[in-house]
Amino acid sequence: MKNLKLAFLLLLTTITLVSCSSNSTENEDSNILNPLEAYEELNISYGSDSNQVFDLYLPANRTFATKTIVLVHGGGWTSGDKSDMDAFVSFINNQMPNYAVVNINYRLADNNNPPYPMQINDITSVINHLETNENYYTISNTIGFVGASAGAHLSLLWSYAFDTDSQVKMVCSVVGPTNFTDPAYINNSSPLLQEFLDTLGIDATSTYLETISPYYNVTTSAPPTILFYGGQDPLVPTTQGTYMRDKLEELNVIHEFTLYPNEGHGWDGLSLLDTTVKLKVFIETYL
Repeated sequence: MKNLKLAFLLLLTTITLVSCSSNSTENEDSNILNPLEAYEELNISYGSDSNQVFDLYLPANRTFATKTIVLVHGGGWTSGDKSDMDAFVSFINNQMPNYAVVNINYRLADNNNPPYPMQINDITSVINHLETNENYYTISNTIGFVGASAGAHLSLLWSYAFDTDSQVKMVCSVVGPTNFTDPAYINNSSPLLQEFLDTLGIDATSTYLETISPYYNVTTSAPPTILFYGGQDPLVPTTQGTYMRDKLEELNVIHEFTLYPNEGHGWDGLSLLDTTVKLKVFIETYL
């Protein structure tokens, strides 16, 4: 997603960044942050692992109706960092300044620690932290997700299967895997693609593949979903997007689907501009 990140940064160079201070004054009369001031805090801990941290960006003049966009980075479940999503942070802060933003890290998978359910549990911990501290931050419990690659997979899966309180009002997948029973995965002959799949710790049972697939967890009550995919993606076949699109259509879930036929696992230029325009409208409509 490096090209996507760099392109977002270039796209935003002409926009004045509204700076937030991590030293914003707390309200002296009560145990809350001053909601009239913008507030930024980096590396807030939500667990004992060094990767269990998130960055928080709160807008000025927020209320208990202020909604939060949660960003989830990619990296094949085994790598990546929240800094990979900094361009999305800038995009939201500049183009949609009334939203709070949470940019998360999560524990990375290795041979001894498979990503599922570890990373889903980390997302749950972040959401629980936000809910516990709603009064302190002066935000609502309404959230949306924007995920990239493996982070998009996690965003979809959490939104469809683990949002027990129906807090998620929209979710965005940028090149996220959705269906691990897809023949394009099961019968692939690409060493690069197989290496990508092996990092997920996939076992061969259909039950497991379905458990970790957003495609098999989506229901009629799923939140509005917007999907972006590249037709030349070497890691996430086009069918990952079209299967999900067709399932959402079948269930009458509000959704949008965009395929860029000549793009890969990330894009820039006019395709990126199209993504940002569509994503902004979708967030402002449903979140």
